[in-house]
Amino acid sequence: MKIHEYQAKELLKGYGIPIQDGVTIDDASQSGAALDRVSDELGAGQFVIKAQVHAGGRGKGGGVKFSPDRESALENIGRILGMTLVTHQTGAEGRLVKKVMVAQALDIAKEFYAAITLDRARGMDVFMVSSEGGMEIEEVAKTAPEKIVKEAVVPGFGLRPFQARNLAAALGLDGPAARQAVGMFQKLYRLYRELDCSIVEINPLIVTEQGDLVALDAKINFDDNALYLHPDVAAMRDLDEEDPAEVEAGKYHLNYIKLDGNVGCMVNGAGLAMATMDIIKQRGGSPANFLDVGGGANVETVKNGFRIILSDPNVKAVLINIFGGIVRCDRIANGIIEAVRELDLNVPVVVRLAGTNAEVAKELLANSGVSIISADSFEDAADKVVAAAKGIY
Repeated sequence: MKIHEYQAKELLKGYGIPIQDGVTIDDASQSGAALDRVSDELGAGQFVIKAQVHAGGRGKGGGVKFSPDRESALENIGRILGMTLVTHQTGAEGRLVKKVMVAQALDIAKEFYAAITLDRARGMDVFMVSSEGGMEIEEVAKTAPEKIVKEAVVPGFGLRPFQARNLAAALGLDGPAARQAVGMFQKLYRLYRELDCSIVEINPLIVTEQGDLVALDAKINFDDNALYLHPDVAAMRDLDEEDPAEVEAGKYHLNYIKLDGNVGCMVNGAGLAMATMDIIKQRGGSPANFLDVGGGANVETVKNGFRIILSDPNVKAVLINIFGGIVRCDRIANGIIEAVRELDLNVPVVVRLAGTNAEVAKELLANSGVSIISADSFEDAADKVVAAAKGIY
């Protein structure tokens, strides 16, 4: 789960990490009161207006504007609130800005990057810093990887003081700024672990002209499987920022991710789903989604899966690739037949079933009287669905 910058900053603030503070509004009528509050409580005479969407590159897209005075701040609020913000992460369709943060403007002396995530290859959390703050870390990794310094955190030990000092030194910090960084990095790692985050990122982490370290921007993502432990975090979820089909799938406990292809996929098991998408690509097609219906596929599961897949107008054919282990293939076949009849599908459906009672399932499909293309093997299924999506089967 992702949250907005202003929400991430509230969490940082709760752990004693200095932030660029401000007020978030969702209506232009609140602009004057927000500016008054930022001026009175934070002593700000200059402002930064920041679009609140779940996407990076907001500044390049015109979603972050420095405002040297109240008049320009009001203009920028009016310009950004309600705009369709297009960045490299939103795609060409952009994202409607429904909230803006009215923040205090700070004098920046230096900019850094700091982040924590899991290094799956090593099975350890890794704390990263870079002197190239404000830039996209992917670009830094590509052009100047030596400028990214990492400390792997041994499970059970946490970020140890000497590691935090190493990170501060890697940024060229010394004296009070280094001591502040050491404390901040340890607090940041504690937040990461205690809230079951998948990534915590501060970009940029700045040193002000007054010598203070401040999180100017913040991004925090969470492990969805641990949200039940953190109802206060789960309450921060903004469904308007998520794909409607993915939200709908979550209601039925289906794992769905929209992609940009034209072959819909309905599979049980994440590994089989990945392999299915791979073979579709190998056979010249392009998967439209990842959809794992889990081990208990039944009539309702199949129906809901079809509805979600076909909510994407790009889908030209659907492949159902199910391994009947826990659930018998004949039961799955009956579910598919009933779902196809009820939903009156207008796209070709290719079905490949393997496992318990697979032969019985094939007979059921063949004698069902519904328009289903049966496949005998993994490769056969991929060839048939790619051809069907092209309209040549």
